[in-house]
Amino acid sequence: MGVANGLDALALSLRALELPPMSEVIVPSNTYIATILAIVQAGLRPVLVEPDIRTYNIDPRLVEAAISSRTKAIMPVHLYGKLSDMEALTAIARERGLFVVEDCAQAHGASFRGRRAGSWGDINAFSFYPTKNLGALGDAGAIVTDSDALAEKARALRNYGSRVKYVNEVVGVNSRLDELQAGFLRIKLRRIEEITERKRHIAAIYAQEIPDTFVKPVQQDGYFDVFHIYNVRHAARDSLREYLLCRGIKTDVHYPVPPHRQECMKGILEGTFPISEKIHSTIVSLPISLATTDQEALEVCRALSGF
Repeated sequence: MGVANGLDALALSLRALELPPMSEVIVPSNTYIATILAIVQAGLRPVLVEPDIRTYNIDPRLVEAAISSRTKAIMPVHLYGKLSDMEALTAIARERGLFVVEDCAQAHGASFRGRRAGSWGDINAFSFYPTKNLGALGDAGAIVTDSDALAEKARALRNYGSRVKYVNEVVGVNSRLDELQAGFLRIKLRRIEEITERKRHIAAIYAQEIPDTFVKPVQQDGYFDVFHIYNVRHAARDSLREYLLCRGIKTDVHYPVPPHRQECMKGILEGTFPISEKIHSTIVSLPISLATTDQEALEVCRALSGF
């Protein structure tokens, strides 16, 4: 079901589950704020769980302790183009009677043990923001599910709560996937594997040539990573960014402020999250796109070697 953006895809996916108000949804503590906002907008309560420091994805070993009588769903985020450990998470969900909603905004085409992002959960969300591996030329998103019942609810919710024109059964929203954006995506979808392979090629250069003084993305058997973002971590992250910029290399930080530190989350998110704090204070995103050349990637590596 096409929708206007990734945030709507997440929020409407949760609303389609028709959970009791203020039900708890377990979510990683180091995700982008949109994941948390979707839970709040759906009238639910986010419960943060720390990530695995190696993968940056939610740590299944910590999920069990966060489950309470009010927990109704787990929302794993496939951060930076790497799937969460979905075998472990879906096993927990089945055992405890919980829904699973995947945030696939950064994981188009990524897979774990041969199953792609968006095929594990009950209902799942994609973003097609322009910077994504599969990006539109403006905002766009999609909801995917193999449940006819959930699909029907999501279609109504995105269309003013209406299944039949001028008959509104629930309080919905206007969240259409714009026809022009759908057209762009339809063309770009034909090249998604080319985009993915190019980014994986650049990532392989980085993995080989960047010194081990930087913490590089972990490589694991069974995972097909699509490198929406290629991050490294370094204790002197801010000085590193200045150093690279002086050499004509622009970087970014995904993300500089963890959700529990955001002003809008005061009174909503509780607890301390040292692993997230460490990630957010040391991580930096290097150039990686379909347009990145081998020579440019090697230039980045040489600059990092000289830091």
